[in-house]
Amino acid sequence: MIEDTQTENFEDVQYIKEKFSCIKKEIEKVIVGQDDMIEAIIIALFSDGHILLEGYPGLGKTITVKTLSRAIDAKFQRVQFTPDLIPGDITGYELCDPETRKSAVQKGPIFTNLLLADEINRAPAKVQSALLESMQEKQVTIGRETFKLEKLFTVLATQNPIEISGTYLLPEAEVDRFMFKLRVDYPSYTEEREITERQVSDKEPELDVVLRPDEIISLRHFITEKIPLHKESEILKYSTRIVRETRPNGDDEYISNMVMYGASPRASIYLAKAARVCAFLSGSKIVLPEHIHKMAYPVLRHRIILTHEAESQGIDPDDIINTILKKIPILEADAPS
Repeated sequence: MIEDTQTENFEDVQYIKEKFSCIKKEIEKVIVGQDDMIEAIIIALFSDGHILLEGYPGLGKTITVKTLSRAIDAKFQRVQFTPDLIPGDITGYELCDPETRKSAVQKGPIFTNLLLADEINRAPAKVQSALLESMQEKQVTIGRETFKLEKLFTVLATQNPIEISGTYLLPEAEVDRFMFKLRVDYPSYTEEREITERQVSDKEPELDVVLRPDEIISLRHFITEKIPLHKESEILKYSTRIVRETRPNGDDEYISNMVMYGASPRASIYLAKAARVCAFLSGSKIVLPEHIHKMAYPVLRHRIILTHEAESQGIDPDDIINTILKKIPILEADAPS
């Protein structure tokens, strides 16, 4: 349980913002650059969302997750996804004692706070689907028994771009369960030089524990209470219209020609939750359109499936999102049901 003094501190918004900043600083002791990625990971963590990190090998995706687990004193497990992996290697399995003829459950690495699914797209769909129940319901079924996972349970999956050989497409049902898809880019010249300098020295950075899992759960509730989103609020209507506009069933001919499938209602939930944490971190007492815009790209880009025509023209999901954000007015009567 959280100590009373710490609980009282949660009433101090500045104290909480400092904690967010401290987590970022701890990660930056190890990771050079990648500010947008680090900030988005922290936002997702406090929004109770899972994260998909996409980038070429060697860009610091895995070490970022490891460093985060140390900064929040969380239980951490890593699963290296390979073509020969089976679902039981992730969730666990039943063992039968030949002498007693009784079965016992051997829990898998999924029973943790932070699960790193490393190179998730190197395993076939059957293995990837082992995460579906845990990501949505925070529980795992092994045999005939169902087990609850930790209250703080977050999947951080890394994947290489699909153009790299030996990779598989993620099932759409699983992709939709990730709150964010973050693209990890190559560092700048200055950042890469600093990375090299750090790695060639034998100095291991000392990390401090900033928050603990039970404190993070309490902070999630605190932020929800501090910035409520009522169903009649204009900003909630605005974010919902943005998500609905990604679907090719409206009057927009451009979207209908370029988009095969749009975002699900889960995207509306994630966009509102992420924008609320983003607003809190920026010091705002309410969610503003700028917070919706900032979170729209990581929330929506993996939920927009483009047509062949769009792909042939080199159009990216971010281009579609950009078009929608420019088109949708902030104040407008809510769309008919």
